[in-house]
Formats: sequence, structure tokens, C-alpha cells
Amino acid sequence: MATYTVHTAPTVRTVRTVHASPLGDLRLTGSVSPAGDLSLTSLSLPGRRDAPEARTEDRDDRPFAEAHRQLDAYFAGRRTRFGLPLSPAGSPFQHAVWQALDDVPYGTTTTYGELAVRLGVPRSEIRSVGRALGANPLLLLRPCHRVIGADGSLRGYAGGIENKRWLLTHEGALQPTLL
Repeated sequence: MATYTVHTAPTVRTVRTVHASPLGDLRLTGSVSPAGDLSLTSLSLPGRRDAPEARTEDRDDRPFAEAHRQLDAYFAGRRTRFGLPLSPAGSPFQHAVWQALDDVPYGTTTTYGELAVRLGVPRSEIRSVGRALGANPLLLLRPCHRVIGADGSLRGYAGGIENKRWLLTHEGALQPTLL
């Protein structure tokens, strides 16, 4: 009689945590490999409509230690780039747009049109760039808040225009307003 061994693929765990920030509680979601390596799949700001559900059974703060450290440094003004493993779900076009955001330096902005030109997107399809930005699941980490309208206006942001204004002011791309 032959003996068969069944091999199963190692399972990846989905984990979540909350990070207190000046913008409110950020919700982070990631995948943890069997080796214990975390790859972030989502960072949502308070009020985002399509944020992943925060299920308490998935809560595990331990894998997020480095993400917490880097976010604290960013909000304290000591970090201008993030160095975290990212693995968001999205189409190849969305990934191209999100990766292009990594080239927009801290303290600066770009426009939807400039981003489209860099990506080789025809002017007639600029809205597809805007839709990809709106679907960015890694707000802040992939800095879509640095994309503004050609006229300098703060157009759409999945995390809310007030948060976009706060982030751009924090980074020095906007001057604080006097009330």
C-alpha cells in the first residue's frame, strides 16, 4: 500500500492594529507570513468610508512595532520617507500610480496632470489617475495627499480634505493659516 503525504501551503494571517496620531486613530491592516514578517495592506485615516472592518479577533499589535515607530517619527517631524513592506491589493495600473507617489518628495506637491505625464497616461485619461489615487489603500504611506489640482486647489482625498491640508502643512508644502 502506498503512503501519501499531503502538503498544505503555509497560511498567512491578517492582523490589524490602531495607531494614535494627531489626525485621530489610524487603522493599519497587514499580512503576517509564517516566518512572522509583516507586509502592510492598508492604512486608513479616521472617517474613510471603505476602511477595512476593525475586527477585534484580528487585533495584534506586535507585528506592527516598526510601523508604529516610523509613524511616530513622521508625526514628530523626524521621518520624511517610510521604509515598510507594502502589499496592497490593486490592478497593475493602480500599482503603477501608487508607486509613482513614492517619487513625490516630502514637503512638495505634484498635480494630477504632472503625475499622468510621468506615467505616460494620455491627457484624455487623467481621471483614471484620480480614480487610482482615490483607491489607494495605504494613505500617508503612499503619499496621495501630495497630489493637488493644477490650480493649486486641494482636490479630493479619501482621508478628507482637512486631513490633506493638515498633512501638507505638517510637511511644509502649505503654509499654516491664521484664524
